[in-house]
Amino acid sequence: MIDYDSFNKISSYLTENGVALLVAEDFEGRRDPTVRFFTNHPGDALAFFATGPEPSILLVPWDINVANQYVKHDEGIDIKIVPYTDFERNPYKALKGAIEILHIQPGSRIEIPPTTSYPSFLRYVDAFPDYDILCREDGSFSILQQRRAVKLYSEVTIYRKAAAITNEVIDALEQEIRNNKFETEADVALFIERQARLRGCEGTGFETLVAGPTRSFGIHAFPAYTGAAFTGPGLSIIDFGLKYEGYTTDVTITVARGPLNRTQERMLTLVEKAYHLAVSMVKYKAATKDVAEAVDKFFEKAKKKMPHALGHGIGLEAHEAPVIRNRSDNDWIFKNGMVFTLEPGLYDPVHGGCRLENDFILVEDDLEQLTNARIIRIDE
Repeated sequence: MIDYDSFNKISSYLTENGVALLVAEDFEGRRDPTVRFFTNHPGDALAFFATGPEPSILLVPWDINVANQYVKHDEGIDIKIVPYTDFERNPYKALKGAIEILHIQPGSRIEIPPTTSYPSFLRYVDAFPDYDILCREDGSFSILQQRRAVKLYSEVTIYRKAAAITNEVIDALEQEIRNNKFETEADVALFIERQARLRGCEGTGFETLVAGPTRSFGIHAFPAYTGAAFTGPGLSIIDFGLKYEGYTTDVTITVARGPLNRTQERMLTLVEKAYHLAVSMVKYKAATKDVAEAVDKFFEKAKKKMPHALGHGIGLEAHEAPVIRNRSDNDWIFKNGMVFTLEPGLYDPVHGGCRLENDFILVEDDLEQLTNARIIRIDE
């Protein structure tokens, strides 16, 4: 996953900022892909990153057998593995053990995740009075977020494979739709899940959203899919991603089954034009806010409003940096190596919704489309 050079750069940042130990958590309720990013361990673990002349990692997994299978030791990074049970599955005892194993000296700065609750932070402070416990938003984890936004060559290779599998599933999905194989939303969602696993994926990157004509008015339908009919005239939305070697794609297909009314046809046309506008504007070093703002203005001119961001970065998480939205606090720019979605959409409580979403990557200043999601028109 991570190469030695990148790990050293992160270690150098920690050293320059006086952080001797960085603590990352990846457990239910507080998922952090930092653990997988550095170790390839798929989840449920603590990871301690020690700086110094010889940077090293202590991985504390809940499942030691899975850790021994997935963790790589051939990339020049010293990774020690100790099962969580050795610390009674207690994060404070695990930190105490990490301090001893990694030889963290008293008076050192230890940074814990910014998502740590205030009571937990106070408990860390009380438990380790000889250390300076840091819990901050604009600290090391912010730098890690920026680092993960620009993919390594090895990550790009994984993404191209993930996208190729996603495109196979999209094609298979369209064929089944045109052959009227799906009666319900659940049929569609379970087909996607099965096809993903048959093709070597870990599963879906997030809960698949399937909304038939009566439920497509929602940005994210709730429940995500039901036993409601998927067939019938109108607009249907299918939003899914496939997870391959930890990385997820994210695409949205709109199925437009006729006969459609004038409002629905206009919505489809506007979304397609907004999509092509966004694609035409994405350039190396362009501000993501400018692209999102242009799409918002396009919809406003047509007296429509898109109720969500234009897109977002993807990676080990379905939503990560960069953000592509029209907000004053957005200062992200497009950089080579970024993998992201563009997904304009419109939604109407009477006429339903439509969204078109694909995944892209900037490579050598050029925009490359990875996935082939589309609006599927069926005239009946």
